[in-house]
Amino acid sequence: MPAFRTNWKFSPNRLTSHLQALKQSGINIIDLSESNSTRLEFNYLKADLLTPLVNPRNLFYEPDPKGMLEARSAVQSYYLEKKVNVPLDHIFLTASTSEAYSFLLRLLTNAGERALVPRPSYPLFDFLADLNDISLDSYSLRYEEGAWQIDLESLARELRVDTKAIILVNPNNPTGSFVKQIELEKIAALARKHSLALIADEVFSDYFFGEDSMRVTTLAQISDVVIFTLGGISKMLGLPQMKLGWIVANGPSQILNPLLERLEIILDTYLSVNTPVQRALAPWFSLKPSIQKEIKDRIQTNFDFLQGFPTSCLQTEGGWYAILNLPQTQSDEDWALEFLDRDHVYLHPGYFFGLEEAHAVVSLLVPHDQFKEGISRILTRIKRR
Repeated sequence: MPAFRTNWKFSPNRLTSHLQALKQSGINIIDLSESNSTRLEFNYLKADLLTPLVNPRNLFYEPDPKGMLEARSAVQSYYLEKKVNVPLDHIFLTASTSEAYSFLLRLLTNAGERALVPRPSYPLFDFLADLNDISLDSYSLRYEEGAWQIDLESLARELRVDTKAIILVNPNNPTGSFVKQIELEKIAALARKHSLALIADEVFSDYFFGEDSMRVTTLAQISDVVIFTLGGISKMLGLPQMKLGWIVANGPSQILNPLLERLEIILDTYLSVNTPVQRALAPWFSLKPSIQKEIKDRIQTNFDFLQGFPTSCLQTEGGWYAILNLPQTQSDEDWALEFLDRDHVYLHPGYFFGLEEAHAVVSLLVPHDQFKEGISRILTRIKRR
C-alpha cells in the first residue's frame, strides 16, 4: 500500500487532456509554456559542451559530502563576481535545487512543523512539503501600481509557533519580482525574533530587466540570520540535464555551525552529485557569459514584444516568465482551453501558480517567431471576444 504522503491526484486536468488529444490528432501546437532550454533551439547546445566530461580523473571516486573542492571553488568564484565572499566550507553541492530543498527541510523541520512560502509561486513546494512530512503556509505577493511586492503583513500574520523557515524566491517564479532591500531587512528582523531560518532560491537571479538599486541581487551576503541560498546550473547555464545545484550557508556561527555539521551528514548519506559534472563545472562556468547572453537576448526580445501591448502584460523584473492579463469574463482555465482548442496555442493558466483572477503564464524562452505568433493569436482571440 502506498504511503499517505503520496496520495496525489494522478488523473490529468482538462487542459492536459485536450493537449494530448490534439497532439495525437497530428495538430501542430505552439507551446508557450515550454521552459526546457534544451528543446528551444539555443546555439550553445553543441557537442563541444560535453568535452569537459571526458576527463580520465572521472574514473576514480573521491567522495566529499560537501562536493569536490574544485567545483566548490568555482561556485565561490561565481559569488565573488557578485562581490560576496563565501567560505568554501559553507558551500554544499547537490544534484538539484529540489534536492537542496528536501535536505534543508529535513535539517530544519520535524514532521508536522511548518514553512512559509510565497504565493503565487511554483507548485513544486506542495510536493516537497508532502514528501518531507511538513505543512506549508503562504504569504502574499501583491501587484500594486505596476509592481510586485511582498505583503509583509501577511507574512507576519502567517507565522506560527511551529514555523521553522521562510522561503524566498529571488526573483520569484512566475512573477519575476526580486526581493527589495527594505523587504529583506524586515523579513530578517522577523527571522531573528522568531529564531527562523531563511531559504533563498536564486536560480533565476542572473536574469533581470534593467537596473534597480533596490533589488537584492543575492541574499548570500546576509550574515546576521541563518540563511541558505540555493543556486544551480539548470537555469544559470541553461543545463538542466547536467543536474548540479548548491547550497550556500551563512549566519551567526554559534547557530550555524551545528546546522552545518548535520547538513554535511545528510549529504554524506546520499552522495548524489556525480563526479564528471563536478569536474566539468569550472570549464562550464567559463562559458557563462556567452550562454547567458544568448538566453538573455531571447528573453529580452520576447519581453520587449510584450511591451507593445502594455495592458496585456504584468510588469516583471526578471526570470524566464511573463504573466498575461486575461479578461475576467471567464476563468483562466477556460481561456487556456479556448486558446488551445481554437488557436492551437498552449499556455499555463494562472491558477497553476496560485494567481488569482484570470491570468496566463508564458515562457520567455520560446523562439521569438513562435512566441510572436502564439501571442498574436491570443491577443486576436481576446479582441474577438
